Amino acid sequence: MPIRLSLRCLFVMACLAAAAPVLAADANLLTPFTESGPDAPPPWHVIGLPGQTKPYTRFSVVELDGRKALRVEAEESYGNLAHPLRSAAPSATLSWQWRVDVPAAAADLRTKQGDDTAVKVCVFFDMPLDQVPFVERQLHKIAQSKSTEPLPTATVCYVWDTNLPVGTALDNAFTRRMRYIVLESGPARLRQWKSERRDVIADFTKLFGDESAKVPPIIGVAVGADADNTRTRTLSYVANIVLQP
Repeated sequence: MPIRLSLRCLFVMACLAAAAPVLAADANLLTPFTESGPDAPPPWHVIGLPGQTKPYTRFSVVELDGRKALRVEAEESYGNLAHPLRSAAPSATLSWQWRVDVPAAAADLRTKQGDDTAVKVCVFFDMPLDQVPFVERQLHKIAQSKSTEPLPTATVCYVWDTNLPVGTALDNAFTRRMRYIVLESGPARLRQWKSERRDVIADFTKLFGDESAKVPPIIGVAVGADADNTRTRTLSYVANIVLQP
């Protein structure tokens, strides 16, 4: 596996640590999208790949169906809108609403060529490095040597997929440090709002329990979409995203 591909998601997660505000465990809420405009409110910010030359996924806050929503449009692009957290209680519920208007029709999350999503909501964990398998630990150290910020070591991403059955859990095609759970799939609910509520601690245990019996701190949440591998276009919306201890 080429190192530059294996490190793709590690570098993205590294950006979450930059300039992260300190939040108390009892104030672990994400800044809401309250005002329409081209930019989401701080500390939400767009992150991409190091030296990225391809287009960035576009994010803006709009009014849709009577609610403020994050508009997420990918066009042969890559990008995430991240909300860093310095620390969080090791128990949390993440809830949000989302809809997909233009799906990633050619996506296949089982392959690198098809690793695109119309929308994903991700939670980042700071798992101790000595619990990471040896080969991935070495890749992580290489990535760490290229970053001045500590690199998160585990990511749970909830995705709205095109083909895989709801409930599918799988590793990211580029790195096992990121793992997916498919919550919605197929065309049946396109252009409809769907509410989600996840026990992120239970999901971490399901996906990473083979590596860590203890759930590490949450250090960030991100919303993303990418269409760079399939060279297509997607459009989705996310609203009312809340992280609660």
